[in-house]
Amino acid sequence: MGVQGLTTFIEGDKSILKDVQFRNSKLIIDGCNLFNLLYFDSNLNQSHGGDYGGFKRIIRSFVQALRDCDIDPYVVLEGGSNSAKLETLKLRAQLRIDNARKLSLGLQRSVLPTLVSKVFKQILASLNVPMVQCIGEADQEIAALAQRWNCPVLSNDSDFCIFDIKAGLLLISHFQWRNVSVNDKCFQKCIPCKRYTAKRFCRYFNINKQLLPVFAAVTGNDSVKLNNMGIFLRWEEYSSMEGSFAHFYGLLSWLASFKSPKEALDSVLKLIDSNYNRQMMALAMSGLSLGIDDYQVPSGFLERFFNNGVAPAPCLLPEPPRVLPDWTLLLFMKGGLPSCMLDVLLMRTLVMSTQVQDMQMSSANITSRPIRQVFYGLLLAGKKESQSSQEPPGGYVEEYDREGRHLTSSMVEAVQPSALEHFPLDKLDQAPRSVRCEVFLETLGVSSSSLSGIPSSLRLPVAVTCYWLRHAKPQPDQLLLNALLLGLVYGVLCRQRAKGPDRQLFKRLKRHIQNRAGRPDLAVAHAYCQWQCCLRDSLHLNQLLLLPLAEPECAWLYKGTLLHQLVADLGRGTLTPDSLLLGSSSFERLYGALLDAVHISHAAGSTVSGAIPSSLRKPQDDLMTRLEVLELEEEDDDDAGGAENPKQEDDVGWTLVSVRTRHKTKERLNLARNPEFNRSQNIEFSRKQGRFSWEQ
Repeated sequence: MGVQGLTTFIEGDKSILKDVQFRNSKLIIDGCNLFNLLYFDSNLNQSHGGDYGGFKRIIRSFVQALRDCDIDPYVVLEGGSNSAKLETLKLRAQLRIDNARKLSLGLQRSVLPTLVSKVFKQILASLNVPMVQCIGEADQEIAALAQRWNCPVLSNDSDFCIFDIKAGLLLISHFQWRNVSVNDKCFQKCIPCKRYTAKRFCRYFNINKQLLPVFAAVTGNDSVKLNNMGIFLRWEEYSSMEGSFAHFYGLLSWLASFKSPKEALDSVLKLIDSNYNRQMMALAMSGLSLGIDDYQVPSGFLERFFNNGVAPAPCLLPEPPRVLPDWTLLLFMKGGLPSCMLDVLLMRTLVMSTQVQDMQMSSANITSRPIRQVFYGLLLAGKKESQSSQEPPGGYVEEYDREGRHLTSSMVEAVQPSALEHFPLDKLDQAPRSVRCEVFLETLGVSSSSLSGIPSSLRLPVAVTCYWLRHAKPQPDQLLLNALLLGLVYGVLCRQRAKGPDRQLFKRLKRHIQNRAGRPDLAVAHAYCQWQCCLRDSLHLNQLLLLPLAEPECAWLYKGTLLHQLVADLGRGTLTPDSLLLGSSSFERLYGALLDAVHISHAAGSTVSGAIPSSLRKPQDDLMTRLEVLELEEEDDDDAGGAENPKQEDDVGWTLVSVRTRHKTKERLNLARNPEFNRSQNIEFSRKQGRFSWEQ
C-alpha cells in the first residue's frame, strides 16, 4: 500500500510518467498487487463468493500477453507481516468488513474472494511462471532483485516510487496488456505502458534522491503515520499549489532545501520538538526511523532462488524469519506452505479475511476455527510461553475477526494432535504419512473409507463438505448441498473436454450461470462463505502436513453465480439433480458417489450430526456397472478454460470404483450386524425446515 495517495498524485502530473513500449525484458511482478488489481479490474463476480474460473482465464491471458512480447515474468509474493504493520492490517480488515457489508446490500465495493491468492499460485505453477513467496516483507527483496537484474518492477504500490530502481516502475493501472501492439521501429509486439523513475521524479521537484525515504516516512507509510500519534504538521503552508495534494507539494518544496537525509530528518524533529512534548518527540523519532528503514535495499537472496532453486541459509535471513525450521524454507518459498504461518509463529496473531455474508450472524470464520486450532497446535508445539505482555502466550493465537460490523479480537487455543505429540514443527516432516493423513481426516471428522470411491482430486473438497455439514450454522439444507455438489461436477466438466451427453450436461449447467451484480441471497451467501473458509483452512492444514491428501485445483471448485442460481432453481422445483444429470451416466455416477461419501462418513463412525437423507440418493446401477472405469479425455476447451496438467493422473481421467467396492461391502455387513447404524431405519428428513437430522 505504501504512501497513501502518492500513486494518484504521480498519475495526475503528466511530466512525471514516461510513455514506453515495453518488450524483450525481464519483469519483476509484485504478485499480491497484481492479483488484487486484475481481479477487481476484470469485472469478475465478488458478491456471490467469487468466480475463480474466470480469474484463471484472466491470468492465462495476462501471461500469454507477456510471452508474446518476449517478456519474462518473475512473480514475488508477500510472505507474512510484522508487528510494526499490525495496525495497518487491522485498518484494512475493518475496511474489508465495511465493503463486504455494502456489497451485500448491492452497492459497488471491492472485496477479494477467499481463495484468490491460492488460485493465483496454482495458475502460475501450471503455466511454469517463476514465482517465489518471500520469507517476510517482499518490497525490499523486489527492489533488490530489480537492481541486480536492471529490470523494471510491475506494481501499483507507491513504495516502489521511493526505491531508486534504475529501470523504473511500470504502473499496473497503465500497463495495457490487453492492447498488445506492434512497434513501428522494430516491428515486434510490445505492451504500451507508463514508466516511473525516482530520478525523473526528483529532477522534476529538484530534490536529492536520498531524501525520498524521509519524504515517505514523514508523509506516512505502512510502518509509521505521524497523524496516528497525534502529530500534525501543516506542509500545505509551504505549497504554492492548492487542492488535495497541497501537502505533497509543500513537503517536497520544503525538502528541496536539504542535501542529506540526516539534515532533513533533524529539521523535521525540530518542528515536532517546538510543538509537542518529549514523549511525542520520542515516538516520532522511533516511528520515522522505522519508516525510513523500510527503504533500505538488502543484498537479497531471490536471484539465487530463481537461478538455482535453492533457499537461503538460515543464517542469511533476517532474524525474525529464522523461526522457520530448515525443512520449511524452500517449500515456503515455492508457495507450498501458507504465508499466514509466519504471522502465527512471529506474532501469535492472525487477521482474518471477510467476504459477503450475513453480517447479523457470527463470522463465517468461526465455522472453521477447530481446523485452525489444529493448524496452530502443529505450529506452536514445543514453543515456550511468551515472555512479553504484548503477545499472547504460546498456547494461544489472537485472531482478529468481525463481530457484527466491527473488528474484534479473541484468544484461540492451539490444539496439538496427540498422534503428532512427538513431532514438533522442526520434525514434522519426519512423521509417517499415515499418521499425518490420520490427523488431517480426524480433524475434519472423516474416515478414509468414506473417500475411497471419490477421485483423488476431489477427496479434500468432499471431506471439507462433510465437515461443513456438521459445523455450519445454521445447518445447510438439501438445496445448498445439492447445488454445491453439482458445482463440483461442473468443475470436473470444465477441466475435461466432455463429448456427447456429457457435453450436453456442461451446456445445461452453464445456462444456469448468470452475471448477477445485484444483491445476493444472504442466507445462501453465508452458507457458502462458511464452506470456503473451511476449504481455505483445510488447504492450509493439508499443506503443513505435507499433502496427505492430493491438493485440488481450486479454480474449478466454486463458481458463485452458478451455485446461487442452482439453489434458486432447485428451490422453486423447476429443476432437480436428476433432470440436470439425465443422459450423462458417468457424471450421474460421480454425483452419486459424492452424495454417498457423506453417508459412509457417518456409517464409518464419524460424529455427523447432519447428513444426506436416503430419499436424495439416486438408484444405483448393478455391481459390474458401478465398477466401470471411466476415461474422460482432457483437452483444451475454449469454454472450459483448457487443461494445464495432462501428465497428472487425475487430470487425464478418473477411475470411479464406486461405493459397492470391497470396503463398502464390509460397511454394509457391519450395518447388518449393528442395526443402530442402519440408515434406512434411523435417517429422518425433516421437510419442515429442509434440514437433515439423525435420530438414534
